[in-house]
Amino acid sequence: MTPALHALSRRAAAVLALAACVALSAQAQTASRVKFQTSQGDFVVELQADKAPKTVENFLRYVADKHYDGTIFHRVIDGFMVQGGGFTPAMVQKPTRAPIPLEANNGLKNDVGTIAMARSGNPNSATSQFFINVANNASLNAPQPDGYGYAVFGKVISGMDVIDKIRQSPTGNQGGFQNVPTTPISINAVNLVK
Repeated sequence: MTPALHALSRRAAAVLALAACVALSAQAQTASRVKFQTSQGDFVVELQADKAPKTVENFLRYVADKHYDGTIFHRVIDGFMVQGGGFTPAMVQKPTRAPIPLEANNGLKNDVGTIAMARSGNPNSATSQFFINVANNASLNAPQPDGYGYAVFGKVISGMDVIDKIRQSPTGNQGGFQNVPTTPISINAVNLVK
């Protein structure tokens, strides 16, 4: 084999190896799973980076930073959703990074068991808080309810019985907050799993 052919062969092998790494990385991103360990039990969410890449990246950064550990489900509305990821048991909001752009128009729907980002009236205001739909909430799908929708970025794939326990928790008012579980439902840890 000539030196030029040998160099071309090495380059082709390097390109193929790089393509394989990119494919594996993309597959890993689209199949990322996180395990929530809560005071009501554990559940696993499969994230869909292929549909909501910025949202999943943001969520996984909070997971890596252990932001969710020690937070609570602070807003629970049976027949609608359970929300967490932002408050301590004393209802003190944790500091967050900058908001992310909305990825609601990604084809994923706010159906039972899906996880979506909570936000304010500003469509590009999501930070760390998320909610899990406990009903098919078509009224949250882009472009509803405000012309923008809410960005779904994954789905509970095991432990939906835990979500059912959480959604049935008695709630009341605490300070200026409504629909707060009367017994705190803690998120003890959230970890990336294989």
